[in-house]
Amino acid sequence: MVGKIKQILFLVIVTAVIFSFGLSVSAQDKEGTYRTVIEVQDFGPVITKVIVELGHPVPKGAVTKDTFNVHVEKTDPRVPEGGWGAHVEGDRTVTNAYVSDKDGNQIDNGTGKYAVLEMEIGPNDLLGSTVNYDFASGHNDWVDYDYTITQVNDIIAHPGKSGKISDLEIDTFAGETRVLVDDFTTGEATYGDITLSYADFKPVKDKGQNPLIIWLHGGGEGGVDPTIAIGANKAVAFASGEAQEIYGGAYVLAPQAPTYWMQGKTSPLDGTSIYSDALMALIQDYVANNPDIDPNRIYIGGASNGGYMTMLMIRDYPGYFAAAFPVCEGLFDTRVTDEDIVKMIQTPIWYVHSKADKVLNPNFTSIPTYNRMMEAGANNVYLSLFEDVHDTSGLYTNADGQPHEYDGHWSWIYVFNNAPTATIDGVKTTIMGWMAAQSN
Repeated sequence: MVGKIKQILFLVIVTAVIFSFGLSVSAQDKEGTYRTVIEVQDFGPVITKVIVELGHPVPKGAVTKDTFNVHVEKTDPRVPEGGWGAHVEGDRTVTNAYVSDKDGNQIDNGTGKYAVLEMEIGPNDLLGSTVNYDFASGHNDWVDYDYTITQVNDIIAHPGKSGKISDLEIDTFAGETRVLVDDFTTGEATYGDITLSYADFKPVKDKGQNPLIIWLHGGGEGGVDPTIAIGANKAVAFASGEAQEIYGGAYVLAPQAPTYWMQGKTSPLDGTSIYSDALMALIQDYVANNPDIDPNRIYIGGASNGGYMTMLMIRDYPGYFAAAFPVCEGLFDTRVTDEDIVKMIQTPIWYVHSKADKVLNPNFTSIPTYNRMMEAGANNVYLSLFEDVHDTSGLYTNADGQPHEYDGHWSWIYVFNNAPTATIDGVKTTIMGWMAAQSN
């Protein structure tokens, strides 16, 4: 009997020791992993948070913004050492932290084995950005990045008990989520000797027909990775819940030129494009392969190079598109004939440009062409001419407290935020609301 009592006491002591000290976890016990979350902002795609694997369950409130230090190294292998964006390194600022599940959902009750670290972002913060512009190629591309998340304060695994997690150093990448970008699929199509990559978004299936929005990227987004065509700026906004509600569920097609839409048959900006025929063939094939697209509600628009191509498409295919929205477009008015004007105004058009645009001055493109259209009797053509391009979110300001001012060429920011408005039939109407109402 005494022997049994001793055995029971021994088990109790062992259990107590395990309970008291077994939860003390260090980097030597388990190497965790991290995942990144990329969200596309007005100023481009940025990593807004990391999801860190802790290895053991901890309660709500066990992690704070001071628990970890977050360090990042970014490289662009296309850029020679010392070039813009070839190597960027530094510590990110953690603004919020919470215990979560593996998908990053905050734990309100019970425990979780992961922690989300939200980080500061902004138009002047290069550490969070996930794309870089290579001046040699003239194109944006996704950068390579490595994070090291180092624990600087203990995590109490169970309040009131001695178990804790300490000394974690996490640098094993477990994947990324690109919000909205990942909702698109990608493909390519070849017509003659031209191959176009593309990204496309399909709306939730319904019993009706759906419009198609075609987005033509700017000069920096050419190449063979169409996720750049939608992700290097905020073109993914057309797949957002807000935009999809406006359009009643819309397809989005973002073709990508290997070089530039402005690459003319004789010279750049000559009023032609070597991609015109292939682009139209791709659009027609896409419509044919998705029979629930409403052929009377096909909308086309694009920025800069893409605005140039938008103008060519409505000139060369008058009446095919239900609406067009050229943004900071690059077709110089001297390349537009009076016969072109007559063809173009068969399509409802909404121009968007900034007076501060130093890349494509609206005085040589949008403004004179718009004026000629109005003189020719156009009755469904609008121009939103902004003084500059500035933050509309209220989140970012200059040193003087005024809204942060972006490059004057970036007027696509206004379009993606549905900011351009016009009074139509006595009603203030947004560009997306106007577009959604257009039908052949």
